[in-house]
Amino acid sequence: MQSCVTVSLVEEARGGPFIFWDDLPAACRKAQGLGYDAIEIFAPAADTVDPQLLTNLLADHELKLAAVGTGAGWVKHRLQLAASDASDRAKAQDFIKTIIDFGGGHGAAAIIGSMQGSSGPEVDSATARGYLSDALEKLGEYASQYNVPLIYEPLNRYETNQVNTVADGVKLLNSLSTDNVKLLADLFHMNIEEQGIAAALCVGGSHIGHVHFVDSNRRPVGCGHLDIGPIIAALREIKYEGYLSAEALPYPDSDAAAEQTIKAYRAAIA
Repeated sequence: MQSCVTVSLVEEARGGPFIFWDDLPAACRKAQGLGYDAIEIFAPAADTVDPQLLTNLLADHELKLAAVGTGAGWVKHRLQLAASDASDRAKAQDFIKTIIDFGGGHGAAAIIGSMQGSSGPEVDSATARGYLSDALEKLGEYASQYNVPLIYEPLNRYETNQVNTVADGVKLLNSLSTDNVKLLADLFHMNIEEQGIAAALCVGGSHIGHVHFVDSNRRPVGCGHLDIGPIIAALREIKYEGYLSAEALPYPDSDAAAEQTIKAYRAAIA
């Protein structure tokens, strides 16, 4: 398991759970200084970051790009995959494709979280799930050209009514014909929805493709009440070899949060 730290470039997400903000070169420099293996980028759009600049930053700071988020599609552009209007759903898929292209060029997977949308007055539950499944089928296959999976994230009940638990995520993935969609296990969401986080990870098994390494209160690991030991043991049991990515609030500030996370990561995997 490798360490990863998040970087947000999205002004509309200000106050959200990302360790570093705004300055990508500075974030890379600090990540390298602390000994992180990778960064995860949350960008307003695919063309926000110059590909060659990113290639140079990663090489110069001996970092990998672990994943790229699509959440700006919702928080900035108000696009989501369960929209009632077909043209809006198409726009959402097109936006995600551009993020897949952005990440795939650097060997990184794209994450679908908030863009999955929810059912509601205009779209019933079964229809919304159908829209989501259709999108995951198409986008999972689209991502395969880069030899990376598409990452789908179950969220807590306050953020979506589509899929809230790892078990339901596994059911959704098993209903797809593509095998190129994996689950993101976010410890914050799991703390709300799962009876036991370690047991849920074991249910996820080989479907787990990415982990958001964060404490119960969305602060860095060690600043909440999660018992990380059994969680790491479960990840080892399922032979997870991906990233533990710090999608956490910059508490009490970005530098302190980054230092706390890497300290907790090293203690957890020791």
